[in-house]
Amino acid sequence: MEAAATITPAVLILLGPPGAGKGTQARMLEAEFGLVQLSTGDLLRAAVAAGTEAGKAAKAVMEAGELVSDEIVIAILRDRLAEPDCAKGVILDGFPRTTIQAQALDQLLSETGQKISAAISLEVDDAEMVTRISGRYTCSMCGEGYHDTFKAPVIEGTCDKCGHAEFTRRADDNAETVASRLAAYHEQTAPLISYYQDHGVLKGLNAMGNIEEIAGNLKGIVSNAMN
Repeated sequence: MEAAATITPAVLILLGPPGAGKGTQARMLEAEFGLVQLSTGDLLRAAVAAGTEAGKAAKAVMEAGELVSDEIVIAILRDRLAEPDCAKGVILDGFPRTTIQAQALDQLLSETGQKISAAISLEVDDAEMVTRISGRYTCSMCGEGYHDTFKAPVIEGTCDKCGHAEFTRRADDNAETVASRLAAYHEQTAPLISYYQDHGVLKGLNAMGNIEEIAGNLKGIVSNAMN
């Protein structure tokens, strides 16, 4: 009897600016395909809390007020990929950010017998994104989300969910800051788009539709990438 073929864990990269919906879509992919979303921040916090060698190194660097090196991040990622819950694959959110990090990731995956299944770029319209993000606000009591244009309370000034009358806005959710963040993202990510395009794994996806429509299209891309 022939041995069953070993399934190589998928490695997906989600690229997209703040507000593009990466977190929402990643959670849906986790549930659909049994993948694990990995963000740099979560990886660092978990490694520090676990007291791994790489975590101890990261903690020392952060306590000194310095940036954690790519080498430490890669070491932490190597440890995380070896854990049982990553057996079906992972979704990388926020890493890599530079072509140097992308090259280091490729080297790591070559050592583990893996490769990038797909680098999926959530493509957005900058002007519409400014409107989408800068109009957000929440109920200061229960956290229910609202929007100046797309979702105002039924009764003006009163939360639909709990009846509270005070709302808050994030300080950085203003048009000028959002536009600046989008410009910085495009500048920093453009080389990555080219890098993964040259490697034949880049997939573009319009991320300006409704969540369910985007999720359906993304599911198709991921299904093809994992087969």
